Amino acid sequence: QADSMSEVGNGTLTTHVLNTASGLPAAGLAVRLARLQEPGQQWTELAQRHTDVDGRCQPLLAPGQAKSGTYKLHFETAEYWQGLGHTSFYPFVEVVFIITDPAQKLHVPLLISPYSYTTYRGS
Repeated sequence: QADSMSEVGNGTLTTHVLNTASGLPAAGLAVRLARLQEPGQQWTELAQRHTDVDGRCQPLLAPGQAKSGTYKLHFETAEYWQGLGHTSFYPFVEVVFIITDPAQKLHVPLLISPYSYTTYRGS
């Protein structure tokens, strides 16, 4: 019989933000994580972070905190570009994804420039 902890798993969620206009990490960018409450369209905020000088932040989900479901990473890109003296076409970027296996480590990087962004499932 499995205990309830093993069902939750020890997955973590990490991100990395790279400024592709400069080729440098995006430091000091605000990131928020939310989870969709089923049923309905209500999002519950789980974590708030700021990226460090390497464009990374502490894991947004601690080991054992992940549950299967739909999640959203919200990146405050306009605020970041304003700090560099640029305007941004995108006021913010939201990346919505599904966690099916809570035990898996998930890495969701974001590449940004003032007029584009790219995200992918990293490892």
